[in-house]
Amino acid sequence: MRFSCCIFLLLTARLLQAEPVTSPTSEFPIQFRDGLLWVDVNVAQTKEPLHFLLDSGASASVLNLKTARRLGLELGRKVSVMGVGTALTGYWPVKMSATTSGGELPRDYLALDLTKLSSACSNSVDGLIGADFFSGRVVQIDYTTQKLRLLQTKPRASQGQTIPLETRRCGLRVPISVNDGKRQWVRLDTGCAAGLQWVTSKVPADRCTSKLAVGLAEISIPQTITTVRLGEQSVSQVTTGLHRTAIFPGENGLLGNGLLARFGLVTIDGKSDCVVLGYPSPE
Repeated sequence: MRFSCCIFLLLTARLLQAEPVTSPTSEFPIQFRDGLLWVDVNVAQTKEPLHFLLDSGASASVLNLKTARRLGLELGRKVSVMGVGTALTGYWPVKMSATTSGGELPRDYLALDLTKLSSACSNSVDGLIGADFFSGRVVQIDYTTQKLRLLQTKPRASQGQTIPLETRRCGLRVPISVNDGKRQWVRLDTGCAAGLQWVTSKVPADRCTSKLAVGLAEISIPQTITTVRLGEQSVSQVTTGLHRTAIFPGENGLLGNGLLARFGLVTIDGKSDCVVLGYPSPE
């Protein structure tokens, strides 16, 4: 399982089958491979597109430090960046005008060394489109057709499930229930290839296998299978990494593409603070 590509970034310095109510303001292709969402990004400094990951789990959009230097961009001030089991030095902000075929992207980026992340992925990673991209927008991820849409309003929920979305300074989080337990808040993380990374004090050694995870640090994570409830919908057979301590304060784990993709269509509504999910496919 490529939990290696769950991005753990915190800048300390600062499916639904329903039709959209209105036509999307823009639509552009994405690539869903290796459990991650790849986006081609265009900048004036090079004719070749840059390879970015759509990563709602990153609190800020990120530019690979190597890419920033290659493009000749001016680095901002040094800042401390926290990861799991590691701390790095980044540079904030790096100003860059970047676009996709669907429109403009954030203009401020955190420059950070993404070498380890690139080595764990099928392509080199030039950057991450973070939670700032989702702010104030209705973003629809179509895992089936591999399209990203920016909608004027959220889709009708008559054929799907709407769950709350909480936007915090450090990231986006949604409520879930694991194995019929109490409701817990987890980070909505499209930069995580896994289905779920769950913080629990109960890590049964006889049911778990140890997997290597390489993001900003290498850690060994016990694995198990869980049933996850989102609103009124329940999804079984979810491959789940287990953690004894919180990955981020106030959160009980990460909800990643391994589970989100089973809904086919996921709409993250940063205007109305909700997420609309379709019916999960059987696993």
